[in-house]
Amino acid sequence: MADKAPPRNNIHCTIPDDAEQSTYRFIIVAAKRARQLQAGARPVLPTSSKKPTVIAVEEVRRGLVKYSLTGEAPVEMEPEAVL
Repeated sequence: MADKAPPRNNIHCTIPDDAEQSTYRFIIVAAKRARQLQAGARPVLPTSSKKPTVIAVEEVRRGLVKYSLTGEAPVEMEPEAVL
């Protein structure tokens, strides 16, 4: 029988579980940062990985990528009175 390799530690690829942050927002920001890296932008932190997606996820997870929210917040409508 061949020895099984230990499971890989994918902690660098995990999505943070923060109540204030949206998982969807995290993915969008990381994807945009990965596109910047693919286009030639330099990584913010030193890394041994050459994969832009891994680098981008780590940068966003550490809070090194700044972003701003665009668009308007949803407006709550008051219920109409029933006559």
